[in-house]
Amino acid sequence: MPQLPDLNTPAAVVDVQRMLRNIRRMQARADTLGVKFRPHVKTTKCLDVVAAQAAAGAQGITVSTLKEAEQFFAAGVKDILYAVGMLPAKLPQALALRRQGCDLKIITDNLEVAKAIAAFNAANAADLEVCIEIDTDGHRSGVQPESELLLQIGHALHDGGVSLGGVLTHAGSSYDTNQDDLLRAIAEQERAGVVRAAERLRAAGLPCPVVSAGSTPTALRAQTLEGVTELRAGVYVFFDLVMHNVGVCSLDDIALSVLTSVIGHQEEKGWAIVDAGWMAMSRDRGTQKQQRDFGFGQVCDERGNPLAGYVMSSANQEHGIVSLADGVDADIARSFPIGARLRIMPNHACATGAQHPEYYAVDAQGDAQRWPRFYGW
Repeated sequence: MPQLPDLNTPAAVVDVQRMLRNIRRMQARADTLGVKFRPHVKTTKCLDVVAAQAAAGAQGITVSTLKEAEQFFAAGVKDILYAVGMLPAKLPQALALRRQGCDLKIITDNLEVAKAIAAFNAANAADLEVCIEIDTDGHRSGVQPESELLLQIGHALHDGGVSLGGVLTHAGSSYDTNQDDLLRAIAEQERAGVVRAAERLRAAGLPCPVVSAGSTPTALRAQTLEGVTELRAGVYVFFDLVMHNVGVCSLDDIALSVLTSVIGHQEEKGWAIVDAGWMAMSRDRGTQKQQRDFGFGQVCDERGNPLAGYVMSSANQEHGIVSLADGVDADIARSFPIGARLRIMPNHACATGAQHPEYYAVDAQGDAQRWPRFYGW
């Protein structure tokens, strides 16, 4: 088995101890709050990671594409929620999965789509299961909990012969703050809104067995999930610099980094050039508008320990620029000679992971195991 120093660069590296600690932490939250935990696997798209989540107690997965659903189902995962609004043109793809034995759930927040799903379901004896997406914070998608549209969609599905699975929501606005009291308030708003939607459906004589909520920040700050049956979260498994700035993890919790090598210097500019550009890190600058801007990532030593005063300040396709933070004085060429190996923590773990076909899972002894990653839409 290769060791960390044997890996070619750039490479996506997973600190297994940190990842397992993160998995245990989130599963413990779900258990304490008394809900089923269904992780969102778009962050990792990796069967080895999903196996670790299931071993800790997770039940089912959430995906963001039907291609992910197909790949995970082929690998043996059956309970899958496709948590992106359904497009009628994709219904045959969803039906094919269900007829193969996949317990696939789909979602919608649109009345016309609900009617199209019902018509397709009837024409194909499809037995589709659909959840209604609820907007609890005005962030992106979903139906307002108090809207008449909620009941119209519910009736279009149920009265049209579709299995109405329940409701779900995602508090994306939780990424926009770093105040614990506000995160707790957003978590309660998320819970109360989706539970209210469920209550209205039931009062209208419609089934609503599943009440699903979650984002990494709200999952970690919710005080209660009364009325919720299922918790979802994704980026928690690796964490990242955005989550660090939100305040729900420390740098020591970030399990994903990119291993890179120093290939040159611009000494008069205080730069070290590395072989990980935006093709390795992604272009995501999610920390740019937060209280601390990490550029394209936090610089660490080869073992993953953060190096204060250094950031990846810029990136071209295959070149990254490591520089000193303002007010830091050091000889960067002496600090990072040619061939020195560094690790860069990402702003957004999902985006950085998507740049790589595989992870190298490194254990406490430095052994590196290759974990393939699913690709494609």
